[in-house]
Amino acid sequence: MELGTKLRDMRQQKNLTQEELADRCELTKGYISQLENDLTSPSITTLVDLLNALGSNLSEFFRDETEEKIVFSESEYIEKQSDGMTLEWVIPNAQKNMMEPVLVELAAGASTSTDFPHDGEEFGYVLEGKITVIRAGKSHTAKKGESFYYSADKEHQIVNKGKSKAKFIWISTPPNF
Repeated sequence: MELGTKLRDMRQQKNLTQEELADRCELTKGYISQLENDLTSPSITTLVDLLNALGSNLSEFFRDETEEKIVFSESEYIEKQSDGMTLEWVIPNAQKNMMEPVLVELAAGASTSTDFPHDGEEFGYVLEGKITVIRAGKSHTAKKGESFYYSADKEHQIVNKGKSKAKFIWISTPPNF
């Protein structure tokens, strides 16, 4: 970690000059400059004073901030095939997130397994073909360009009753695939 760079960034975010920060901590502008250029290191007491003046503390300052992955490529997807159905997890390890998006392809006549009532909600968008969402014994048809959304508190299943494959994005919250 480049301590000086991080201190400079924090100072600039607070719109403080080196001189203003130095005055608040009873230090010199030259010392602040040396710190920010990593030419010297502060004592713990001085670092605590600087961080207090910058509205922070030691634990926040040294917290390891791992960058959140935002974009995923097709090579990272995880695929599972069974009984005329292909599930493709388009966000790896999504089960640790609040929602889990899956790209589903159903062959003609294929269906998902029956999903028993659980907490959460489910959403889908049909990319290709036509599907039938069966929820609590009632059938609802959705075709290309249409979406579906329901509470998962009743038994549900998705069936492709058509003569060609169907493809849709299916998102469950919380994750349960």
